[in-house]
Amino acid sequence: MSRGDSTATIDVLTEIWRRVLQRSSIGPAIDPGDNFFELGGNNLLVDSLFAEIAQVCGRELPSATICHAPTIATLAALLEQPDLPRFPPFFQIKAGSESPPVVIVPGLGSRPIATDLAKHICTGHPVYSIQARGADGMEEPFDRIEDMAEFYIDALNQLQPHGPYVLIGYSFGGLLALEMAQRLSREGKEVALLALMGTYAHPRYFPPGQRLRLIAKRMIRRISFVARTPIGGTFSNFLLALERRSRVARALHGRVSSETSRLSFARNLLRVEASDLVALAHYRPRFYPGKIRFVTPETDDYYPSDPVPHWKGLAAELEVDTVPGDHVEMVRTHFESVAAVLTRYVKEAVESK
Repeated sequence: MSRGDSTATIDVLTEIWRRVLQRSSIGPAIDPGDNFFELGGNNLLVDSLFAEIAQVCGRELPSATICHAPTIATLAALLEQPDLPRFPPFFQIKAGSESPPVVIVPGLGSRPIATDLAKHICTGHPVYSIQARGADGMEEPFDRIEDMAEFYIDALNQLQPHGPYVLIGYSFGGLLALEMAQRLSREGKEVALLALMGTYAHPRYFPPGQRLRLIAKRMIRRISFVARTPIGGTFSNFLLALERRSRVARALHGRVSSETSRLSFARNLLRVEASDLVALAHYRPRFYPGKIRFVTPETDDYYPSDPVPHWKGLAAELEVDTVPGDHVEMVRTHFESVAAVLTRYVKEAVESK
């Protein structure tokens, strides 16, 4: 394959995508501009995709490259280059021409946030997400939120040297967005919007009464789940939970199979998640002198039902909106409702400036 022949590169990649995504040539056509994840790709299939690219094209690339080149066209353009560029941690998930850009910080492991959510934020602002350091296997992931915030603010200054800044964080990512907002504010830079979605500190930092209520809530959830699940299903779920904890623990201590490539996306996201869990356990949120806008799901069996007791003493001003679903469903299933709330947040924040 000639690197100078972009058409040939696109044709080769199209065949690889068809095999990996199990799309036959007589099935739905794959356009060079189609996003891999929107076609049904996932983290494991990403690794299969890049393993085939290495075999067919003779180029071994980190599987995390998919975040910066999620289409056949953008990936072909990378393969045309003799050397892989160093990617910034921010990558665009929705195009736009208005300023400022919107930054969405994903949850544990920096697993790619649903692009459906970003695409339904109905403004002309580009939307960016974050690829955690270490997701490409080239560097070690951070295990302190303070270090993450410093690293991402340095990169954010390249993307957007001046405010106002629009920061949205989901779950664990909300704590990172909070720390970034704290630091930007201390630098005298304007944070127009800090929005958190289902974000809470580690329960060890809850006031005693809140912590006890949360423990009781989680115990009731587990008892109810066991009561509703057949014995065989309960045992299977128990084994799956043990296996996941074992994989995360092995990733944390660097004990992964010698057959697993250090460039594997699935393997490196586990390593990032393990480091995020360490960071979560040691991060205590401090008072934020600005306004926090909070999105909470209407049902949540694992986190507090009401974010106000947890956050009201940690922000100068707090506004809460409730959306359908639970902690996971609100961004995966009910993303249109969440996007409508975020659209309002962004418009109000920018129009007030």
